[in-house]
Amino acid sequence: MHLISEPQRHVSLKGTPDGYHAAHVRDIWPGSLYRYRLEGRIERPDPAARSQPQGVHGPSQVTDPAYVWDDAAWKGIDLSEYVIYELHVGTYTTSGTFAAVIPYLAGLKELGLTAIELMPVAQFPGERNWGYDGVYPFAVQASYGGEQGLKDLVNACHNAGLAVILDVVYNHLGPEGNYLADFGPYFTDRYRTPWGRAINFDGEESDEVRRYFIANARQWIREFHIDALRLDAVHAIMDCTPRPFLAQLAGAIKDEAARLGRRIHLFA
Repeated sequence: MHLISEPQRHVSLKGTPDGYHAAHVRDIWPGSLYRYRLEGRIERPDPAARSQPQGVHGPSQVTDPAYVWDDAAWKGIDLSEYVIYELHVGTYTTSGTFAAVIPYLAGLKELGLTAIELMPVAQFPGERNWGYDGVYPFAVQASYGGEQGLKDLVNACHNAGLAVILDVVYNHLGPEGNYLADFGPYFTDRYRTPWGRAINFDGEESDEVRRYFIANARQWIREFHIDALRLDAVHAIMDCTPRPFLAQLAGAIKDEAARLGRRIHLFA
């Protein structure tokens, strides 16, 4: 397995006992583009990419996660206080960006709302989509404003007294640009969902599949200050293990809430 960066440079990745491949790479800066070359023949974007500026088939991009937050006083709100407005970033305003939503927050607050629920923002094909065809769970949709745009919106919401719920999809991935199966046993043929192959949450090597999605949930809570996750179509998350993925996820989020001293919720 190789990492290929632009301008073109090939870096060999060494396999680890637990099935991952890794290397320390120098002189890679925010904005750098890269792909992985698998088995010396196929090139794929990073399945945990933080940015896909050229779309779902293009190279992944290195980002700088640093952000100056000013919401330290915000600790979230009790579940009983949630009055939710579901918001689709791509169609809420003419420009369809996170930044364009911010001027409307005061008006939403005046309506008596206490939280906005963002429909899925994981990178999907094209520039407008319901969001349920996302194929890069860790990458924020580039056409909406990407990583920095989402952080700006969450920061502004908290300063306006609004909690932020993020809709996440852990039951399937969309069909276009879905290269996850090239990297490992992320899918199973034992079950089917109405939208395609089911995620492998209870089969062979499923521990690392769970880790992938739980790491994604932690990312939204830790790095983006999201207050709650709305889990799409939990009936299609098939798992017959003694401790199902959803229970493991709930435990991880509970741990994050305690560590951060914040009120964090999960909605099914």
